[in-house]
Amino acid sequence: MRTASLSRKTKETDITLSLELLEAGQPGTFTGTSGIGFFDHMLTALCVHGNMNINLSLAGDYEVDCHHSIEDLGIVFGTAFRQALGDAPLARYGQSYVPMDECLCRSVIDISGRPYLVFHADFKNQSIGALDVCMVEEFFYAFTYSSKTTLHLEVLYGSNDHHKVEGLFKAFARSISQAMQPSAALLSTKGVL
Repeated sequence: MRTASLSRKTKETDITLSLELLEAGQPGTFTGTSGIGFFDHMLTALCVHGNMNINLSLAGDYEVDCHHSIEDLGIVFGTAFRQALGDAPLARYGQSYVPMDECLCRSVIDISGRPYLVFHADFKNQSIGALDVCMVEEFFYAFTYSSKTTLHLEVLYGSNDHHKVEGLFKAFARSISQAMQPSAALLSTKGVL
């Protein structure tokens, strides 16, 4: 069983996250709350389409804004993901195109040990509910650097900001589900990731 539990406490946030990586085709669940309804909706989509269970407890300085909480959650999630993977060989690569009504999103990931994020998305509005849309990129940036993955994530086209963000999360989920699946051998010419 591939699991990890992690806590991180700063002057700005107090986060505890438990993660369980599931087999392909097994929908996961999200329990707990980020403190932002729309972001909880995205985490639920991530779990269902990414084949993982996440249990989250998060207290943050939302009186300031949502930046610290969302960024720190990305750090904790990425670190827990890396721990849950362990050292066993895995598929490593994943890719997905996801349509969300008028919107089309693409995610390509390499669990390579080399952190890098390419993020292309333009939003019309500053926020969706209580989520500042600029935090979507910050969440994925924090995830990629703490999990040591390379991620290319983009909105190819679309007009509705809700659809764009949801499409990004679902595309990410489907690509990461592919990449984290066990493999018979280590897929690296260097012999190490």
